Amino acid sequence: MVQIRFPDNNVKEFNRGVSAAEIATSISPSLAKKAIAAKIDDQLVDLSFTINKDANIAIVTATEADALNVIRHSTAHLLAQAVKTLFPSAQVTIGPVIENGFYYDFAYERGFTQEDLSKIEDQMQALVKANLPLTRKEVSRDEAIKLFTDLGEKYKVEIVSEIPANETLSLYQQGEFVDLCRGPHVPSTGKLGVFKLMKVAGAYWRGDHRNAMLQRIYGTAFADKKSLENYLFQLEEAEKRDHRKQASKLDLFHFQEEAPGMVFWHPNGWSIYLVIREYIRNKQRQAGYQEVNTPQIVDEQLWHDSGHMEKFNDDIFMTPSEHKNYVIKPMNCPCHIQIFKHGLKSYKDFPIRLSEFGSCHRNEPSGALHGLMRVRNFVQDDGHIFCLEDQIAGEVSAFTEQLYEIYKDFGFTDIQVKLSTRPEKRVGSDEIWDKAEKMLMKSLDDQGLAWELQPAEGAFYGPKIEYSLKDCLGRVWQCGTIQVDFFLPERLGAVYIADDSSKKHPVMLHRATLGSFERFIGILLEQFAGNLPVWLAPIQVVVMNISESQAHYTQKIHDELHKQGIRTKIDLRNEKIGYKIREHTMARVPYQIIIGDKECEAGTIAVRTLDGKQQFGISLDTFFTDMTLAIKQLGRQSLSEQ
Repeated sequence: MVQIRFPDNNVKEFNRGVSAAEIATSISPSLAKKAIAAKIDDQLVDLSFTINKDANIAIVTATEADALNVIRHSTAHLLAQAVKTLFPSAQVTIGPVIENGFYYDFAYERGFTQEDLSKIEDQMQALVKANLPLTRKEVSRDEAIKLFTDLGEKYKVEIVSEIPANETLSLYQQGEFVDLCRGPHVPSTGKLGVFKLMKVAGAYWRGDHRNAMLQRIYGTAFADKKSLENYLFQLEEAEKRDHRKQASKLDLFHFQEEAPGMVFWHPNGWSIYLVIREYIRNKQRQAGYQEVNTPQIVDEQLWHDSGHMEKFNDDIFMTPSEHKNYVIKPMNCPCHIQIFKHGLKSYKDFPIRLSEFGSCHRNEPSGALHGLMRVRNFVQDDGHIFCLEDQIAGEVSAFTEQLYEIYKDFGFTDIQVKLSTRPEKRVGSDEIWDKAEKMLMKSLDDQGLAWELQPAEGAFYGPKIEYSLKDCLGRVWQCGTIQVDFFLPERLGAVYIADDSSKKHPVMLHRATLGSFERFIGILLEQFAGNLPVWLAPIQVVVMNISESQAHYTQKIHDELHKQGIRTKIDLRNEKIGYKIREHTMARVPYQIIIGDKECEAGTIAVRTLDGKQQFGISLDTFFTDMTLAIKQLGRQSLSEQ
């Protein structure tokens, strides 16, 4: 007798082992028809999975969150089957689920074209219509090697050959197509059909540039058409808002091959950068931080001592000089400890808060570089707090409170908080990790914040809180962080004189609010579609004349605004006023001051805002007062107004 318990605590008994599909049918035929998979004792399995002992079960339908990965994984297999049907000489490799979709890598003699993708999609739909069952079979490693060798799938043979000989493997078959996979999968191809193939890209086998270049087909899949349509709409919106397009329109920055992943900031872009830096500088000063600056290149030995060389070796740029190797700084923390160590510190000095707009370099793979979002050279609003154990909670709370205020100033109010705990590879004892993790949990709970646990995602030296903001398209960007570190000060010999006159190691809190300036500016450009709030706009006001006769008064207005610290541009070109208005509207200038004969005679100005509203007969003092209020508002206006 097998007892099956359901989520509502009802129990059913079966005389023999029973499959998840049979259990679904026993509840109702309609549930069986909707079922995608099942959860047995919280483990996701195929509907064909047989239960031979008492267990808890939940039937997973397409509308549930757990179903989406099953659908996407199965659609990746559907893609592979379609490719093998249309292009028999193509070899299959791997096809995992990724964020928002899936991909599958193929070895083929040529690159797939957009026309090929259309044919593959049609073939996938034909396979959906055929409603082929997906069947699971367990085999030995040697059986799997023989199968894929006979099929001529050398990449699958390589994968299987590296699996321990005593391990049992699972294969999934749909029609004539067989793939190596742990599963679970949908019961038949008829459960699929809501998908879209997105693009083709090159990808090295196993991510190693020394290996063969494969063809990677990306796709996405959903449980219903409306979800797919919403996703494609969001992609279209994101494409319109792409920060690289905004940079070109607004003349903000560029990249070039001579410095891959490193930004060439133009005057307009650098203006945004400086405004943000000065804003953060003032916030940090108010919070008691002392700003420092540390060398760009530091002896390799420091990074061995800190443990960063072992952890980040492949990401570090090196340069030799006079028979020594130097590291181009990938982060600032070891250097801040050197400042702490310079001079005797007492427990009475704590907390000591250091901040730096430190320029860091990391050797990101060229294929991973993406505009401002993924670069090799970046600057963080970096900070480190040296403190005592009993000061940790207060420092974390103060940082979190200020972080929320800063995000509001930039127009973000939907913040997600996650606590990342000890990773598998780490330094220090479990006792210290327990203490650090409990301190962060208590701090979040004391502030009444909703937070999510991210097991094993902490830094190698300590747990961390991550703060992610959600933009107007629903995308989530992890920006802020605060991390508790009991180990790095000890490794690098940082000590203070305790109240009992003994020498002890301080606790070090690593923190950043925006993270990388480059990435945060990219997020802002996409959030506001280039239409930045007045305080951030590179040019806040453009002053333009209608004809040559107003040039002198136009210059006077421009000069007055410039003296008041307004970022102003003057346009005296011999162009029609309509042309000028369109051009500066496209450049997202928040205010346009238009000077004609009436304005010259009355000593007033005409003002046009970016949304097309106009005011006439305004005094310069009134305009300046209104603009000052708009600047002070920062980015706190409703996102619906953007």
